[in-house]
Amino acid sequence: MSKGTASMGKKSGKDVHIRCRRCGKASYHKINRSCSSCGYGKYAKLRSYTWKANRKD
Repeated sequence: MSKGTASMGKKSGKDVHIRCRRCGKASYHKINRSCSSCGYGKYAKLRSYTWKANRKD
């Protein structure tokens, strides 16, 4: 019974993150049913933070 490297090789081909309906990025988590980028499935408003603001420098 091995729980190490041999088991990790069997994880290939399983897509956890798929394309999001709302933002189009591949950050929608199938198991959690939410997008880490825009917050689809978790929030009605788009997920955004002030520290992530785009600057014109």
